[in-house]
Amino acid sequence: MADYNEELDASGLNCPLPILRAKKKLNTMESGQVLRIIATDPGSVKDFDAFAKQTGNTLLETTEEGDKYAFFIQKK
Repeated sequence: MADYNEELDASGLNCPLPILRAKKKLNTMESGQVLRIIATDPGSVKDFDAFAKQTGNTLLETTEEGDKYAFFIQKK
């Protein structure tokens, strides 16, 4: 599992809320820092992949932990 600087729990939220909250959190972070996002929406797997590509941030890792997904995004 990757190291991270901040964590965002978006459990129970459906698209687009996990993405919007992640974007807001990333805006408060410094370049190179890593945000770990926890989400329960199965659609978030595709959403965070697309989000990282569109914003230029790096999706370092995606893991599935039971019914939860964890995303590690490094701010550009």
